[in-house]
Amino acid sequence: MEIFVFLFSFSALGILYAMNTISELQEPYVILEIGVAVLVIVFLFYFLITRGNAPKDFLFFVFAEFSFTCIIDLTSALEYDGIISGFMEFYQKTGEPYLGTSYGIMMCYWDGIAHFIMYLMMISRITDRKAYRTLGLFWAGSLCANMSVFIVGIVAGKYGSEIHPAFWLNFLFLLMPVLGAIVLFTRAKDRPLIGGYNAQHAQSLKLIWRPLDIILLFLLIAAMAFTILRGLVALDSPLEACFIYLKQYEPYLKDPVGYPRVMMLHLFFYALPLLGAFVYGLLKPGCTWMPDWTIFLAGAMIQCQWSHIGGFLHPRTTAPYRIPSDAFWLVLAANLVYAATPVLVALRVYSNPYFFLKIAPFPGQTGLPISEEKDTKYKLK
Repeated sequence: MEIFVFLFSFSALGILYAMNTISELQEPYVILEIGVAVLVIVFLFYFLITRGNAPKDFLFFVFAEFSFTCIIDLTSALEYDGIISGFMEFYQKTGEPYLGTSYGIMMCYWDGIAHFIMYLMMISRITDRKAYRTLGLFWAGSLCANMSVFIVGIVAGKYGSEIHPAFWLNFLFLLMPVLGAIVLFTRAKDRPLIGGYNAQHAQSLKLIWRPLDIILLFLLIAAMAFTILRGLVALDSPLEACFIYLKQYEPYLKDPVGYPRVMMLHLFFYALPLLGAFVYGLLKPGCTWMPDWTIFLAGAMIQCQWSHIGGFLHPRTTAPYRIPSDAFWLVLAANLVYAATPVLVALRVYSNPYFFLKIAPFPGQTGLPISEEKDTKYKLK
């Protein structure tokens, strides 16, 4: 099925070419109507062809539908960068002109490549009746961050006065990952929450004997400090440190398109508390919530940083807002480490989860025969 979805998604190019050729289809409200009609038709198409063997997970239809739109986003990015032409000129004028910003282009590349791959992988897992919860949480974090920054940035930035009807389609792409996140967070976990001897041993080790966790704690604290600094810059703090950082290191934060500022505020108010919670989770044994939230935030921050780093590197960013040459490598390195930190924490949690499990009671404490307790409590799948 994933191969079929992959091939069918490229039919979006035919629709884009027709709309780019026929002037009657380029009016703002007509674009909105066609967009809604295409989404409905694609959903009905997948619903009808799977009736004989209907997927039990409704998110299959979300992933199949969004795979179709990934090709549109990838086409938009490629056309703005001059790699292809003849598909999206009309949309750049009467659809969503803000997609031509450096942030918008990098966001479309992420959606057209990274999200597209995720959709195909999750569709494959669903059709094979296999779990995909971990990948699904990563996707939900990524797309929630993507669309929340994108929508608020449009309204708050310089394109707030150039909103066309097609803008309202974006709310579907915000609603679905939020709904998907709720479904996935409440779904049964892929791994057990209770551990035995291995978990007890891992949790008995003092921090000094966990060098990897010490490194991750330092990275998390540094990421928190970096988040606070850039959040205060976005809030126009009069602190001298904020003024120096903005002028000498990252003037892109004040790009009038609005996306960098909105992103810093998102990270300040939402990512910062989670980073602090991860510090607690690495110090306090038995935090069973760590696997889910680390993978969710990893998806969100890697998407944010991809668009942010790509934004200040892209030639469409005007000269006053580019990174100064004497600070370029330092700023780039800081942003790359910042993006990698939540990913490294998630990898640590998933590669060795014993520290984050609840300890099973000793034999005889549950009222079950000891032989049954050994089978149910000490075998980790």
